[in-house]
Amino acid sequence: MGSIQLENVEKWFGNTQVIRGINLTIEDGEMVVFVGPSGCGKSTLLRMIAGLEDTSYGRILLDDQDVTDKIPSERALSMVFQSYALYPHMSVRDNIGFALKTSGASRAEIEEKVSEASAILELDAYLDRRPKALSGGQRQRVAIGRAIVREPKGFLFDEPLSNLDAALRVQMRFEIAKLHETLRATMVYVTHDQVEAMTLADKIVVLRDGQIEQVGTPRELYEAPETLFVAQFIGSPKMNVMPCSANDTTFSLDGQDKGAHNRGAAGSNITKLGVRAEDITLTKVGSGHCTGTVAVCEYLGADSYAYVDCNNLGMVIVRLSGSTDIKTGTKVGLAFSEDRLTFFDTDDRTISAQAK
Repeated sequence: MGSIQLENVEKWFGNTQVIRGINLTIEDGEMVVFVGPSGCGKSTLLRMIAGLEDTSYGRILLDDQDVTDKIPSERALSMVFQSYALYPHMSVRDNIGFALKTSGASRAEIEEKVSEASAILELDAYLDRRPKALSGGQRQRVAIGRAIVREPKGFLFDEPLSNLDAALRVQMRFEIAKLHETLRATMVYVTHDQVEAMTLADKIVVLRDGQIEQVGTPRELYEAPETLFVAQFIGSPKMNVMPCSANDTTFSLDGQDKGAHNRGAAGSNITKLGVRAEDITLTKVGSGHCTGTVAVCEYLGADSYAYVDCNNLGMVIVRLSGSTDIKTGTKVGLAFSEDRLTFFDTDDRTISAQAK
């Protein structure tokens, strides 16, 4: 398969810069997910890797070979789009093998590779059907099969699950994860859905305004975000953030000393405190780190989420066991796990602890 390197890559549309000097290495066999809000440049960056968009500045290397100026067909990469783009008059078998047919492959070679791809994707029973007789998930598997038979150095996925309903999205996430385990191929996957990013990626690239905000494993981004943006973008529900002040050893909420931190002298730069919903417990009013009133409680089966109005501190989301019975309007205290807190400075960057 192939490694992919981006060196100081930029993209300009006229006087507008949409990709801002990106440097990134994607190792051979990695599943890397580009994630970020709409307009952050993730699809543009993927299309630049594919050769569907010109690179204004910088270089793109595939297996250490410069492919910056090569057309898509010369890059040995296969792309799976949000739209299935299947030929409606062709069978599944013919759709999967079409690229091989146009490249002049023999009938025996086409049959062999189509058979291998259909076995991997569990499409054997559908090879003689046409796309209209398939579900959305089956059509997407056909589109993936069409990419597999080309035996590319890498696969590029551009929001491939966006057209599917919730149940099929979960199923196809599993299918794509299983495909990566089977092929051990280099895959670059674009999504705006951070749940897809967390469940699929070996490495997540968080993009914001055409720049990389942070790169890391799902666990690294969730547990050690480098910026407020990453802290609130990665995780569902997002991290609770509230105004906070501090000295060298303690922090204050709403003007009252509420706990300790180990940021040392850097603590004086603290302006915000972040805490995940699962790192908060309910306590008696007047105890814990703050007090609020339950505004809404969402029951999700195994879990419940209580939205607690803490006045000047804002709305705080607390993850509870689904068996917890709490009424709207109840006043509660909230206690934070102090070894799980994240602190941010005036530039919304994380202030690291002296010791973890």
